[in-house]
Amino acid sequence: MKKTHTMTPHFPALICLLAPLLLASCGGGGGGGGGSSGGGSTPTPPAPTPGGTVTAWKTGVYEPASTFKNKCAAPRTGADIEGTPFQDTPGTLLHEKNWLRSWTQETYLWNTEVADLNPALYPKPTDYFAMLRTVRMTASGRFKDEHHFSQPTSEFLAARNSAAPASYGMTLLPISLYAPRDIRVAYVEPNSPASQADGSGHPKIQRGARILTVNGMDLVYGGATTAEIDLINNALFPSAVNTTTTFTLREVDGTLRTVTLTSANVQEKPVNQTQVFDTPTGKVGYILFNTFSPFSSEREIVDAMQSLSDQSVSDLVLDLRYNSGGLLAIASQLSYMIAGPSRTDGKIFEKQKFNASAGNLNPVTGKVNTPVPFLNTGLGFSVPQGTALPNLNLSRVFVLATDMTCSASEAVINSLRGIDVEVILIGNTTCGKPYGFYAVDNCGETYFTIQFEGVNNKDFGDYADGFVPQNSSAPYGVRLPGCEMSDDLAHDLGNINEGLLATALAYRQTNSCPAPLSLATRAIRSSNARLGNAYSNYPALKPPSRSIMDTNRDMTMPGR
Repeated sequence: MKKTHTMTPHFPALICLLAPLLLASCGGGGGGGGGSSGGGSTPTPPAPTPGGTVTAWKTGVYEPASTFKNKCAAPRTGADIEGTPFQDTPGTLLHEKNWLRSWTQETYLWNTEVADLNPALYPKPTDYFAMLRTVRMTASGRFKDEHHFSQPTSEFLAARNSAAPASYGMTLLPISLYAPRDIRVAYVEPNSPASQADGSGHPKIQRGARILTVNGMDLVYGGATTAEIDLINNALFPSAVNTTTTFTLREVDGTLRTVTLTSANVQEKPVNQTQVFDTPTGKVGYILFNTFSPFSSEREIVDAMQSLSDQSVSDLVLDLRYNSGGLLAIASQLSYMIAGPSRTDGKIFEKQKFNASAGNLNPVTGKVNTPVPFLNTGLGFSVPQGTALPNLNLSRVFVLATDMTCSASEAVINSLRGIDVEVILIGNTTCGKPYGFYAVDNCGETYFTIQFEGVNNKDFGDYADGFVPQNSSAPYGVRLPGCEMSDDLAHDLGNINEGLLATALAYRQTNSCPAPLSLATRAIRSSNARLGNAYSNYPALKPPSRSIMDTNRDMTMPGR
């Protein structure tokens, strides 16, 4: 297993990547270690404990954050795993908490909505940090800040420098983590254990298959104890290579199969598919683009767009249903390649909107807040710097989306709308992550606090409740032309009969939404019904959160 998504909005996957003081943004719903705080409940202060000097705190009076930076109760010596020397000097826990207080006041996007709490009343800096966020809601009742968290810097750096993760090469959709559990295959990675052919010449794992047993253990109705569910969990989500697991699967046609997979280091392929469909009204390009994160994404998306340009497509279906973020610079390049030079020349791809007291400065770096343009050349990630990019020069694009469509993917949608390229949304409401932050280390903990909202050329970035297809019954979100349609696991991705793609092609012809879900898809959804309370005490599966390499909104550039 490579990574997991969920059919439920705000599945715990709140993780981000970026070097300290490099721009990042994050997913929502959960948190890292070290006293993180995510959405879902109003934070409650810990019980006050003695410590620090209460008189040092004066409500509404803030010393500069630099006064307290790197003054640590337990200073580190030497350098981190990347060779960066530690800047720690002797201090106290109160210094660390006062830094958090002043840093929040200076840089937090909603700094006027944070209660000014006495830092001396909180035993640990991470306890205090958990309170330094707004608890206001969006229109839909979500916490406005679902992205507030921290983690030990050693873990953050280890994850950032790790090799490709151990995986079977199949991405799973946990439709139900509770018994009766329902775990489906969303797609498989090319050249992975899951995509290898079995004895009949078919891939071992195919989209839509439901996992019934894992090493003989009943995944659906079993796992009545924590120990049993841990065995299933560890086999389903391997932590090391050469983990061999046998699965019983039910294919979408009802066929039962048993397959054995051995985990390997599997790197996600950013562009999983590129196709061109001939229609009576012109050629339609299709790209399944699953991540902006790896540096190889620049080469792969440029090559895909060049292929479509060479074939003179007149429309594009961009499948971002499983793309939860990555390099914002690649998102800018992709947006340019869709819209072309005449629509993007001199326009803003995205600008960071900081708190009101920041003025025209970036309050974290102190530099002038310079907007990100539509980037029309290679940046040096995997395409030589300065290389002219191809473009399709399109006035509209069809985007296939789900609640896993997040961060940099939403930035593509928002930026194109900002230059009047029509975005037709097919699928479901996107996750709603217009926010970003700088990951900052202090005394061995890396903190992530929302510091800006990304806005487009029209100064719009208010989509915290996501983008939603026009015909959706959802009462909240930014409505776009298009059709609501559930992810169709009964057909392969890229198949013209697959629900989202078929809907996009039909809408292109008729400018209207087709009939509802297929019978197979409705059967998949209805199979998730709970059977009374017979399994109410059974523990849930615990899929790992997505890697911090996957869910970021990262402004890293080559050489930085």
